[in-house]
This record gives sequence, C-alpha cells and structure tokens, in this order.
Amino acid sequence: MTHLRIGEAANLMGVSDDTVRRWVERGELSEYADSAGRKTVDGAELARLAQERAAAHATDDGHPVSARNSFRGLVTAVHSDPVISQVDLQCGPFRVVSLVSTEAVRELGLEPGSLATARVKATNVVIETP
Repeated sequence: MTHLRIGEAANLMGVSDDTVRRWVERGELSEYADSAGRKTVDGAELARLAQERAAAHATDDGHPVSARNSFRGLVTAVHSDPVISQVDLQCGPFRVVSLVSTEAVRELGLEPGSLATARVKATNVVIETP
C-alpha cells in the first residue's frame, strides 16, 4: 500500500496542505503515521477521491464531453503569427502548451490572465514512475 505525505498528496491534487487535512477531518481520506511519525494518506484512497472530483467536473456547462483529460488554468502567454498561435496555460503545477489558429485565439479572447480549459485526447501517453 502506497502512503503519501500530506504535502505530496496536496501537490498531486493541486490543492493546499490544509485542504487535504480538511478531507481527513471530514473522513474523505484516512490518515496514517509513517515510521517517523509523519502524517500520510493512502494512495489508493487519494486516487479514488481524485476520480470522484474529476467525474464531478467531467462536463462542459452540463453537457458531457468525450475528452476526459481536462486542465483548467490561467493563460500565461500567447505568441501569435498571422496563422498559428502558441498558448501557454498554467494548470496548477503543470504548464500546458497548445498550438491553435490565431483566428481561434481571437474568437476565444485568449490573452495572458484569462481562464481557459485545455482538453487533451492522445493516442500515445508516456507514464514514468519516480
């Protein structure tokens, strides 16, 4: 069974340590002590909670969306030429970069400081372990 320290769990979920502690207080996660007495949570329980939270946000204005990999974030940069634009989003601790038409950037009103959601659908995803 994988146990994660409170800070690690918070980082993975994109929330504060205090939020993870509140989840423990509400009984949404169980708390354990590691061999050094530090507070941890069960990785499987955290995964379940992550899935529940993702399912609650898996729609777009109440309409189902086929792309399940959604990252809401803040637009940090837009680099455009007459045809194509690079849009950078900061989604929690993750940077997501998308190449879209400059016309779409104008239509969506994308500029640094605006909120946007990146939806990713890929045929090849590489997964690494620590």
